[in-house]
Amino acid sequence: MGRATTKAELLSSAQMNYEQLIALIQGCSEAELITPYDFSNDEKKKEAHWKRDRNLRDVVIHLYEWHQLLLNWVASNQAGEIKPFIPQPYNWKTYGQMNIAFWQKHQGTKLATALDLLEHSHQQVFELANTFSSEQLFSKGVYPWTGGSTLGSYFVSTTASHYAWAIKKLKAHKKHCASY
Repeated sequence: MGRATTKAELLSSAQMNYEQLIALIQGCSEAELITPYDFSNDEKKKEAHWKRDRNLRDVVIHLYEWHQLLLNWVASNQAGEIKPFIPQPYNWKTYGQMNIAFWQKHQGTKLATALDLLEHSHQQVFELANTFSSEQLFSKGVYPWTGGSTLGSYFVSTTASHYAWAIKKLKAHKKHCASY
């Protein structure tokens, strides 16, 4: 399925990718869960996140924190407090630093807690998406605070697309573990 352009597609792809991610996590062996992520020998994995996330907890917390960005951004703007999606002092050019701050914030968080947080935030995002019509989500100009994008594109990015990113990362880790 391509990138969602309707509410039905958004909800379907978000739920499908979430369930696929959770099934993949539940299928991890103990060795896969405790082996640190290490992609340093893979020349194709140059983006910062391949070095940042060192275990499943880091990936799960990243998803959770991006859910929080979406939830807080929508709530603030709906209440008339116009805020950018990426909170100060960060912006779209420096959001990598924000991701590192999220990583640092959760180094003491247990995997079980991270999974509970993700389950809850996924449900919150899903419920919030359900409060909008397809037109509100995917028509440009409905909400001035979304700029040139649609509200739905933010939902897609923080759910289905981000879950696909996490699935790719977890599969790469499992493949790496299998090579031992």
